[in-house]
Amino acid sequence: MSEVNLLGSVTTFLQRSHGHYINGVSVLGQESDTFPVINPASGDAIAVVNQAGESEVNQAMQAASAAFHGAWAQTSPTERGNCLNRLADLLQKNGEELAQLESLCSGKPIQLSRMLEVGASADYLRYFAGWPTKITGETLNVSLPSLKGEKYSAFTYREPIGVVVGIIPWNFSIMIAIWKLGAALACGCTIVLKPSEYTPLTLLRVAELAKEAGIPDGVINIVNGSGARIGSSLIHHPQCAKVTFTGSVPTGISVGKLALEQGLKRTTLELGGKNAAAFLSDMTVEKMVDGILEAGYLYQGQICAAAERFYIPSTHMDAVLALLSERLSAMKIGSPLDESTEMGPLANKEHYQKILSLFEKARQEGSEIVYGGHALEGPGFFVAPTIIKAKSVEDTLMKEETFGPIGTFFSYDDEEILISMMNSTPFGLSASLWTNHLGKAMRMTPRIEAGIVWINMHTLLDPAVPFGGRKSSGMGREFGSAFIEHYTELKSVMMRY
Repeated sequence: MSEVNLLGSVTTFLQRSHGHYINGVSVLGQESDTFPVINPASGDAIAVVNQAGESEVNQAMQAASAAFHGAWAQTSPTERGNCLNRLADLLQKNGEELAQLESLCSGKPIQLSRMLEVGASADYLRYFAGWPTKITGETLNVSLPSLKGEKYSAFTYREPIGVVVGIIPWNFSIMIAIWKLGAALACGCTIVLKPSEYTPLTLLRVAELAKEAGIPDGVINIVNGSGARIGSSLIHHPQCAKVTFTGSVPTGISVGKLALEQGLKRTTLELGGKNAAAFLSDMTVEKMVDGILEAGYLYQGQICAAAERFYIPSTHMDAVLALLSERLSAMKIGSPLDESTEMGPLANKEHYQKILSLFEKARQEGSEIVYGGHALEGPGFFVAPTIIKAKSVEDTLMKEETFGPIGTFFSYDDEEILISMMNSTPFGLSASLWTNHLGKAMRMTPRIEAGIVWINMHTLLDPAVPFGGRKSSGMGREFGSAFIEHYTELKSVMMRY
């Protein structure tokens, strides 16, 4: 395999003037400030985007509100599903263009962009497309006394919550946006999306495809800019009924607090974690290393559910780290547009500098850097995949989320202590348990404090399975059937006759 040639449509798109997408039209906005989009593989600017201001925020929110009360409210549940299916078709039809744009902006290896940003996003849309016709209420038996022969009946139904604000992170700029817009549109809501300023381009293209799919103007709107400048304006806006946010714990807490202060606005928060992967002693060294690579190093570790803490039986630790070092040394690191690349750059300079500082922190604390722990020579934001053997459960890298290609390892001998160590964190997004012992897996899983627990797998998600965190890792759930509760209000109706 070799580096793919950029499509002409990608080159043309990059050369366009970029701003926002409001009420079915691409607009530059009234602000004079701009920000560059940087290719993390080279460090070079590949596009310039206009910063949104109060005017663009207000226009987008007003457009979403008008569509919510107008065209989208008049669209039947069946047609809402048809719209989502047509958008899925168009994602796949334009998949290579979207994948190339994504890899240029985020450093995601092209094969992963094709598989997840395009393929999985289309699958999620098709899943959400089946829900609009299946959102139901209940009929209820009422026990109020009848004094003059009157009778009572009651029922419930679900109403769309209104205009949703979706704040999207830089690691999966299409797929996570699809999770949010698919859920909102399936329930009859409209949405205003704010992508990360590091990866603002692909959603602009998706919004154009949404119009081509027949989704009415104003149903999906995009405003670009820094969260510091427009995030609070979106949440403060009187038309905002709900905020759905994916990102860091500190920012998520700020978002949730602000939403509560603005009239108890509903929130779904999918936040970070310090996710654990525990391997029991019945697993072979080879199986353990395969699992570690799946759990911790996919997409440079820049996945919110990825494992960062690895618990290995003390009898296996040396052999596991030796084989893992060998496997990481053979990993091809290079251009995200090279189809044979297994690991690309970190997604942006700020994150790159954070990872380098964590390497230095590990050295200062006396942790053993078994492999990696340094930047790679050349342009771009490349670092070596890294193995760190912690000396204590109190080491910074056993406690602080890295969101990078860093596996931190700690040995154990007692499975009871193992469960305690896995739960000894303020986070609770995900965890995995690796064993061939069914009985142990079934008994240990309920004791693991995480929103999702994988057995003999990690990271992979399915639209039928709810996803979200416990403790400081968030509130609410994405997809499954659980999303319906978070995008609708339950109304009760009682009648006397």
